[in-house]
Amino acid sequence: MKAANPIKFASTQMDFFTTLNQRVNEYFKSNGIARQANGEMFIKTAAMFIIYFTPYFLILTETVTGTWPLIGLCVMMGFGVAGIGLSIMHDANHGSYSNKPWVNDLLGYSLNVVGGNAFNWKVQHNVLHHTYTNIHDVDEDISPRGILRMTPYGPWKFFHRFQHFYAWFFYGLMTLVWVVAKDFIRLGKYEKDGLVKKQKTTFVKEWLVMVSSKILYFVYILVIPMMVLSITWGQWLVGFLIMHYVAGFILAVIFQPAHVIDGTEYPLPDEDGKMENSWAIHQLHTTTNFANKNTILSWYCGGLNFQVEHHLFPNICHVHYRNISPIVEKTAKEFGLPYKSAPTFLNALWLHGKLLKELGKKPVLQVAQ
Repeated sequence: MKAANPIKFASTQMDFFTTLNQRVNEYFKSNGIARQANGEMFIKTAAMFIIYFTPYFLILTETVTGTWPLIGLCVMMGFGVAGIGLSIMHDANHGSYSNKPWVNDLLGYSLNVVGGNAFNWKVQHNVLHHTYTNIHDVDEDISPRGILRMTPYGPWKFFHRFQHFYAWFFYGLMTLVWVVAKDFIRLGKYEKDGLVKKQKTTFVKEWLVMVSSKILYFVYILVIPMMVLSITWGQWLVGFLIMHYVAGFILAVIFQPAHVIDGTEYPLPDEDGKMENSWAIHQLHTTTNFANKNTILSWYCGGLNFQVEHHLFPNICHVHYRNISPIVEKTAKEFGLPYKSAPTFLNALWLHGKLLKELGKKPVLQVAQ
């Protein structure tokens, strides 16, 4: 349930984050490096756009033909969609890609280029998820209505007992749902909740940007291919669904184990809306790293296997997370705080499935306190 009053984190326990900030700042200062993107990030940015647009043009120019090669190109485009989201858009919309706002804004709109909506993402992710991580009914990332039960406080349905089996199928639908429906629904909800106004913009402006960008998206992803290629609607739809299914599945299995994983916590505010811990300590209790030694995964997923570092320092470009993670872990342990991490990606997925199974069990009714 939602707190009757605005949620407020504890203003005590500030020593941990103060100390951590000092140490992280000293790391950047002593090494003479900026918090934003570096050469590695620029190369990665180019690579992700190449992964997405190269197969698109190969299909459009009929350089590659044949059913299975074309399916392979659609799969590659799916990896490109996810890669743009994980490694470019994500940093840009956090304002951590560059110290120039216009660069962040421009690259942030790469989400619109692949069919999404940057404004909605900023509200759902930056405002609701990063501020109120794992708080039931506020953090929308753990509130997929009806189909999945991702918190112990969500309503239980009989089919949830099977969610650790069927969740993986629905994960693949994530970006498709965003593109055709969720963006429209969410923008209306954010306007109703006053979140659009809080971002110092208007519903009309954001609606026009969203609709116009989606029209342009479907022009290049649907209209142009149908005009220049000898394909049927059914063939186009199959390719479109394959691309988005791959992208959605990748994004889901990267994001979900960070917060919906065995050992995570779901703190609730009291009747006055007060949380037990400060914001930074709350992040440590609700966030989990995984596969921190896997350099290939780290490269592709935009460092989001370093979720603890990302949640504490969303304003730092992800290429620096690997280097500041020992500082974060050491400081957390000094203060007797958790630093949660799964050793491998497969282990994280296993622990995610384990929690889904646990949350799928019919809860035992308890007397309200």
